[in-house]
Amino acid sequence: MFSTRNFKLFGLSIALLALGYLLLGQGPVENHLSWSVAPAILVIVYCALIPYAILAQGTKEKRSKENTKQGV
Repeated sequence: MFSTRNFKLFGLSIALLALGYLLLGQGPVENHLSWSVAPAILVIVYCALIPYAILAQGTKEKRSKENTKQGV
């Protein structure tokens, strides 16, 4: 079902989410990081990385090995 690749991508997504929210909460309203960089990071993570981490599949060799283990 999920491979180590999925878990690594999901872990990267969680780390980038934490970074995005940390940057969003920094400094005054005029801060460049909280106005442009943090929202860009959050949009990329929510719209691209997390869905890709869920939908990404392993290589054909790994999938065929997993299918033989499951008896499919």
